[in-house]
Amino acid sequence: MPGSSPKTPPIEVSVTSLQLLWDESIAWLIGHFLQIAIACAVGAALVAAMLGLRLLGSYLCRRNISITHWPQTIGSVITETRLWFMVLFAAKLVQSYADPPLIVLQTVNVLFTICAALQGVIWLRALIFGVVEHRAGGENASLGSAMGIIRLLVTVILYAIAIILILDNLGVNVTGLIAGLGIGGIAIGLAAKGIFDDLFSALSIIFDKPFRQGDAIRWDKTSGTVEAIGLKTTRVRAVSGEEVVISNTNLLNKELHNMARLNRRRVEFALKLIYQTPPEALARVPEIVADVLRRQDKCVLVRCGIVGFSPPSIDVEVQFDVRSDDWNEVFDIRHAVAIAILKAFVDAGIEYAAPDGKAITPPVVPPPEGSAGAEDRPKEPQVPPGA
Repeated sequence: MPGSSPKTPPIEVSVTSLQLLWDESIAWLIGHFLQIAIACAVGAALVAAMLGLRLLGSYLCRRNISITHWPQTIGSVITETRLWFMVLFAAKLVQSYADPPLIVLQTVNVLFTICAALQGVIWLRALIFGVVEHRAGGENASLGSAMGIIRLLVTVILYAIAIILILDNLGVNVTGLIAGLGIGGIAIGLAAKGIFDDLFSALSIIFDKPFRQGDAIRWDKTSGTVEAIGLKTTRVRAVSGEEVVISNTNLLNKELHNMARLNRRRVEFALKLIYQTPPEALARVPEIVADVLRRQDKCVLVRCGIVGFSPPSIDVEVQFDVRSDDWNEVFDIRHAVAIAILKAFVDAGIEYAAPDGKAITPPVVPPPEGSAGAEDRPKEPQVPPGA
């Protein structure tokens, strides 16, 4: 059309730019040889210093530090520094001294922008993964699927942000791209709401640690041991033997009791005594129970006394703690305490009440024949033959 400037084919523009870059670079190299040599020496020293810093990061990763995880985390971040970033970072620092032509300067700036964004993503990934793995502790094996999806999501999000930043710094209008990503993210979030709910619940388990693999937990009417913590569900081996699978979201929304965090277990006994028990004997019940618990290992009396008068009996409650987190041991100790209380009440003449209020006297086992006290046992009356 008349008045319009002719357009140069893209291939010609590319060839012309490359030729201009080559010519200016040759002229710059010839005219500033000494400055370029000094700048290269300084840049090489900077790269060597950064390589030494990366070796220090490797040392921190190998060092066993039990007090805090930050030295190892920072060390893992430093070791992720790439050589191409070191070279371009050094070139960026010394470029003004060598006085390069504008096209060389622009090329270094563009390459440094791209490399800095990518290196920033690599550092952030290493930092986030280090913190998450530290918080997960020994749960990495049981949280394998959750850790895998966390790594994938973090990587995708960070690289998407890096690409947008690179394009924006290169002069590309990214407004439409950001709007499209936002709408797409909302659509994906609504479509996969349940999955993301369970994913964030898995993150809550990692960071808040309400329970771990191997812990004994209880919620609603279910009790069991945690066998596996996954991306979407947690698997619990119930005390009755079956495997219970519950989603992470539903599990965290319930009132959860972690029995593995106890250093002691509370045991309660309800004793029902007859109304014919003398007040003096009732007053001695706490003393008798305390004496029984003193003879049992790992038992501490909390309280013991009369809690009510029901129609058939006088109700006495016993509460004591067992200093153990092993439920099997607690169960055995509770059994031993119950037997000891029965024997002590028999010796004190205290009788239990039946549902109708009558006394229930535990049977007294007579000593065997020939043993001490056997001669004091009352003899059974002899019945004459034919009577």
